[in-house]
Amino acid sequence: MVRPLKDLPSLPAERALRVISGRWKPIILYHLMAEPRRLSELTRLMPAISQKVLIQQLREMEAHGVVRRTVFAQVPPRVDYEATELGTSLQPVLLALCEWGRRHAAELNDLDSLGDCAKVSLPD
Repeated sequence: MVRPLKDLPSLPAERALRVISGRWKPIILYHLMAEPRRLSELTRLMPAISQKVLIQQLREMEAHGVVRRTVFAQVPPRVDYEATELGTSLQPVLLALCEWGRRHAAELNDLDSLGDCAKVSLPD
């Protein structure tokens, strides 16, 4: 169930963290930054996430205005998800978190366990 907007904290930093918190939300946003994607594409890009959790995370992000869901009237039905302007404005925040994670791993001598921080190029 999507948490209503009225439950968002009043402290701005806490509010921002609530909107992007969770294991999958930053990764989903990363995949939606460059282009709209269908649910099946997102599932292929993130095979470790269950479809139930993916849909739940997408609904929460849609309720918070960072993801847009577009339903196309065709047979079979087609649904695309894309980052909104508000969602794409999170790109520097996500990249900063990625860099901080790298710094944290370096401080703890754990760099060899990290993946790469890919930069997403947004359309002009």
